[in-house]
Amino acid sequence: MIRRLLILGGTTEAAALARAAVARFGDALAVTTSLAGRIPPSQNLAGEVRVGGFGGADGIIKYLGDSGTNLVIDATHPFAAEISRQAEDACVRTGTSRLMLIRPPWQPAPGDDWIEVNGLDGAAAALPGISHRVFLTTGPGGIDAFSSVSDVWFLVRTFEPPTAALPLNDHAVVVARPPFTVEDEMALLTEHRIDTIVSKQSGGPTDAKLAAARSEGARVVMVRRPEPPVGESVETVEAALDWIAARV
Repeated sequence: MIRRLLILGGTTEAAALARAAVARFGDALAVTTSLAGRIPPSQNLAGEVRVGGFGGADGIIKYLGDSGTNLVIDATHPFAAEISRQAEDACVRTGTSRLMLIRPPWQPAPGDDWIEVNGLDGAAAALPGISHRVFLTTGPGGIDAFSSVSDVWFLVRTFEPPTAALPLNDHAVVVARPPFTVEDEMALLTEHRIDTIVSKQSGGPTDAKLAAARSEGARVVMVRRPEPPVGESVETVEAALDWIAARV
């Protein structure tokens, strides 16, 4: 029987998993990657691709039934808490095998100056009095949390140009998509005289901004991850492939 795998994607690891699963299992496994569709995919993906939300856990359940999907790997961003909870609910209710592929978090290195906080509100509360020029790298969805911060200038990086004015008192916007090199990040910090970076604890290979902060002496306000749902998890694509192999 052909097994059908749904990868909840949008990360580098999800794309690597799709490529590796198609290559390793061939016709024995039908692979579909689901993307939220907020921005166009930055690379071609192996297997089938679906774009757009499911409509909650009930929508995922309907998709699993309609498509005959019997394996789910949640390889979404560590801060994509809502879709991860919905996937847990749907898979528990349908008895579908589910794995979370969770990239390991970044670890502070010698020379780092990190302040770890809970949530974007915690990050906003940490800035007054210690920061004057802040590089905000948390994405457009959380900018409202910083709207009441005064006496701070923000540099905001977005993947796409904002469609409306940002709710910040004093700011500039740079539109760019990864990957970013350490040299590019250092130049950005120097050009804008950045003293603080606000970052989510995303983990993964894209840590150039942290290396740049270390080199330039900028502090980092690091937003801790939300707790993942209950369930089996691995940290590498290779371990996820082994999980699939045990079920194919």
